[in-house]
Amino acid sequence: METATSEIVSWDITIWGTMAAIVALLLLSAFFSGSETALTAASRAKLNGLAEKGSKGAQRALNLTDDNERLIGAVLLGNNLVNILAASLATSLFTLLFGNSGVALATLVMTLLVLIFAEVMPKTYAITNPESAALKVSPIIALVVRVLSPIVNVVRLLVRFFLRILGVKIDPDTRILAHQEIAEAIALHHSEGGVQKDDRDRLLGALDLKHREVAEIMLHRSNIEMIDAAADPNQILTQALQSPYTRIPIFKGNPENIIGVLHAKDLLRTVDTMVRGSHEGLESLENFDILDIAMEPYFVPDSTSLDDQMRNFLRRKSHFALVVDEYGSLQGLITLEDILEEIVGEIADEHDRDEDEVERTNESEIIVDGAMTIRDINRTCDWDLPDEEANTIAGLVIYEAQTIPTEGQIFSFHGYRFEVISREQNRIAKVRVHRLS
Repeated sequence: METATSEIVSWDITIWGTMAAIVALLLLSAFFSGSETALTAASRAKLNGLAEKGSKGAQRALNLTDDNERLIGAVLLGNNLVNILAASLATSLFTLLFGNSGVALATLVMTLLVLIFAEVMPKTYAITNPESAALKVSPIIALVVRVLSPIVNVVRLLVRFFLRILGVKIDPDTRILAHQEIAEAIALHHSEGGVQKDDRDRLLGALDLKHREVAEIMLHRSNIEMIDAAADPNQILTQALQSPYTRIPIFKGNPENIIGVLHAKDLLRTVDTMVRGSHEGLESLENFDILDIAMEPYFVPDSTSLDDQMRNFLRRKSHFALVVDEYGSLQGLITLEDILEEIVGEIADEHDRDEDEVERTNESEIIVDGAMTIRDINRTCDWDLPDEEANTIAGLVIYEAQTIPTEGQIFSFHGYRFEVISREQNRIAKVRVHRLS
């Protein structure tokens, strides 16, 4: 009788012990699953901000995510170990309780338990609170990674070996560029309605300065207003007063030969001194020499990035530069305002000429000047015209048509229809653009 009683007690201990071990293993599995999701989903920017405020957990989480391959390898190794062990114990227990049918029953029960309590529930919590969860699990995961690192390293070598056999090249140190990652995040949030179009344009415009050159946004030399140094002083004064620009290039002999830049404030001070500081009054202006107040011209290569040029402007405390090509020939001019407009959009003041660059005829059709940049059209209309081969809409039409179109010609490419409305000599003056889709 005592032997039977002891066998029953031993039987109960075995069953309850096995069940307790399965529950403990499921908890460990849930911990590994949630930790993996929390550490991979946590924002490194937020973790870095917390680390700078003195959070050791955030710094530890950052250190773990520096080597994602090792982190994921250790977590998956731990997770698979506990899952397999839990499944084995469950199979043994159910076979003991239900005989041969216990194998199928154990598979069904463990699949449900692992799916609900060890996968979906912890990962849902982790993805909802990734940073706080990452801070909580980082001490234990750091220890797990340290303990399992030898095995993980062996697994890593085996994985790379087999991938190399399959012809797959991997570079674990390759990361998405920070600018690209931010740009894609902004575009995603805009598509989801979290970021307004104007905010998106400003943010993407700032990020895009590194990838664009001054040649793309400069005012072409054909449109530059210049002052002839040999002109009559009264003519120079009249031109400067009538001009909407504060800074005007000065040339001598040939418009390509820029010898200085006139600033309106310098001109005003000089005229004031000559008129009010002399008994001759206005007659003293006959002795005015524009070169006496001209600033030295500042030349920049047309291949300079907008980001570098903005830094150059700020360093030199200058707002105005003349753009030259590799041969030193004048190509155009660029100002600090031009660069800022790539971020914030068109900046107009009370002296700017009122010109409607985009004339909308309906929601899918516009009429624009041929010199308008494709980028500005895309930003204004939220279109996707390609700007790899040309900067302006006229340049795009000429590139695709492989000829200089005549008035009235119509072309269709890239999902848009282009009609040349007017042409001035060899320049396309006005274009009607209709979005087909």
